[in-house]
This record gives sequence, C-alpha cells and structure tokens, in this order.
Amino acid sequence: MIPAIIFFAAYHIIRLISMHLLRRKLIKAGQYERPGILDEPKVTEENDRYPSLKWGLVALMTGLGFIVIDLLKLFDREWLSGRDAVLPIGILLVFVSAGFLIYFFIMNGRKVKQ
Repeated sequence: MIPAIIFFAAYHIIRLISMHLLRRKLIKAGQYERPGILDEPKVTEENDRYPSLKWGLVALMTGLGFIVIDLLKLFDREWLSGRDAVLPIGILLVFVSAGFLIYFFIMNGRKVKQ
C-alpha cells in the first residue's frame, strides 16, 4: 500500500510542476488565451449522469459477491482457502462487473426512452 501512495503522490507532484511550467511557457510566448487548453476536460451529463447509482450498484454487487463467497465456504472450504485459491477473486470480479453492466443497461434504457 505504501509504494502505491508514494507513486500516486510523486505522479501528482510531477504533473503539477509540469502543468505550471507549460502554462508559464504559453504565457511567455504571448498566448494569453491558450493556458486554458491545459485544463482537465469537464465531465458532462452524458458521460456520468448518475454517479451515485453507478457506485451504489457496484457496492451492492460487491457485497453480494462476498455473501456468495461466504456461502460457498459452507459447502467446501477447499475451494476457497489456501494461498492458491483464485475462485474468490473470480467471483468478486464477476459480481463487480455485473454491477457496472447493470448500470450500463439502465443508462441505455433511459437514453432510448428519451
């Protein structure tokens, strides 16, 4: 976890410094109206209309995945225990992706109705 945090912090510090230097170069070159082109693109309504719905569905499906994993332990512990057991990871990934797919189909259904 610590290397990931260090990498994340270093990335953002380097990005901040490079964006500052690029903006400064644009201003020095007389391109006063151009520094805005380096800004992050705004998230539009089309891209992410209901973020609460999306992450709520993903959290719900993740929880269901954990419940299924726990229920499978009742039948046979050997499937899900040990260092080499990948079944729990697979089950969890299937449920998380199902949450994203449900969100996708809900959004496409709303788009067709409108």
